Amino acid sequence: MTNAVIVDVVRTASGKGKPGGQLSGIHPADLLSRVLRALVERNDLDPGLIDDVIAGCVSQGGEQSGNIARSAVLGAGLPESLPGTTVDRQCGSSQQAAHFGAQGVIAGAYDIVIACGVESMSRVPMGSSTMGKDSFGPAVAARYPEGLVNQGVSAEIIAGRWKQDRDLLDEFSARSHARAAATAAAGGFDDEIVPITVTGPDGAEHVVTVDETVRPSTSVEGLAGLRPSFYDEAVGERFPEIGWKITPGNSSPLTDGASAALIMSEERASALGLRPRARFHSFAVTGSDPLLMLTGVIPATQKILARSGLSIDDIDAYEVNEAFAPVPLVWQHEIGADPERLNPRGGAIALGHPLGASGTRLLTTLVNQLEATGGRYGLQTMCEGGGMANATIIERL
Repeated sequence: MTNAVIVDVVRTASGKGKPGGQLSGIHPADLLSRVLRALVERNDLDPGLIDDVIAGCVSQGGEQSGNIARSAVLGAGLPESLPGTTVDRQCGSSQQAAHFGAQGVIAGAYDIVIACGVESMSRVPMGSSTMGKDSFGPAVAARYPEGLVNQGVSAEIIAGRWKQDRDLLDEFSARSHARAAATAAAGGFDDEIVPITVTGPDGAEHVVTVDETVRPSTSVEGLAGLRPSFYDEAVGERFPEIGWKITPGNSSPLTDGASAALIMSEERASALGLRPRARFHSFAVTGSDPLLMLTGVIPATQKILARSGLSIDDIDAYEVNEAFAPVPLVWQHEIGADPERLNPRGGAIALGHPLGASGTRLLTTLVNQLEATGGRYGLQTMCEGGGMANATIIERL
C-alpha cells in the first residue's frame, strides 16, 4: 500500500477573532494564500507538481464564500492549473481535508496535495452564513421536536451529566494557558508559525509571530470571577442537570488563523529529496448524538483504536480540541487516557480555535510535539457541530 506522509506542517499565530485582532486586517483568502506560499517556498517545491489543494472553512459566506481554497491558490501566485476545493466538516473541516488528501494519496489519485484551513472570525462571524435561515429543515425538526441546542449549551449538559464542577473546568483551562505559554517561551512554536506581515492602524507594518490568545498570567482565581456565557432559564428547566459553568475562560476564544500540511506519497517525497516527518497511520469519522454533539470524540477514538490495532497506552501524545473544557476532560475520563499526554503544548482554550483551520493546526502541533519528545504515535480528535467527530493517528518517521 502507498504510504501518505506529512512532509511539512505550518500555521499562523492566532489572532483574536474580533475587530482590532492582530490578523483582523487581512482578508481570509489572503491569509490562507500566505500560508500556502510559505509552505511551498520553505520546501523549495515546484508548485506545478501539486495535484490539489483541499481547504477547510466553516462559515462559507461573505469574504469566505465562493470556494476560498481556489481564491487562496490564485492569491498565492500558484499555477492557474492547480485546483482547490473547500470542505465543511464544521470544527473538523481541515482535519477532514487532511483525511481526504491522505486518502487520495493512498488510493493513487494524488501524488502531492496540500490540506489546509482558514477562518477569520473577526471578519466573518461564527454563524453569519446561516443567520436568520432555517438550515435544518422540517424533517430534522420533526425528528427532534424539542429542538437542538447550541454548542455552549451542549458543553453545559456534558459538564452536568459527567458531574464536572467549575473548579475542575477552570483548572484545566489555566493549565492550557500555562502549557502554551511555557512552550512559546521555550521556542517550541517557532518552527511551525509562519510570520505574517500586517499593516496596523497607524500605517506601520508589523510581523505577527506570537499567539495573541495565550494569556500566561491566567489563574484559577481569575477565571473564577467570569460569569457563565449561556444562561437561559427555559433551557435550565429543560435540562435540570445544567449548573451553568461554561464561561469565556473555559471555552476556546473566537480566533483568526490559517494552517496547512504538505502531504505526498512516500515515493514522491524520496524522488524529490524531501524528508517525510510523519505518516498517516489510521483514520476514523463518526456521527454522534446531535444534542450532545461534543461527545463524538469518544466513539471516534474507540473506532480508530480498534481499526489501528493500537491501545491508548501506545499513543505518545493526544491532541483533543478544547472547544470547551468539558470535551477533553470527558474524553480523558471515558478513554482512560494519561492527562500528561493530553494537549501537552496547550490547546484551543489558549491557542485559539479558528474553526476551519483548527484541524491542520492540531496536526501541526502534534507533529512538532512528537519530534521534540521522540514519541512514535500521535492521536488527534475533534468534536464537530451537528454531532460528528474525526480522529487521526500519525506515526513519526
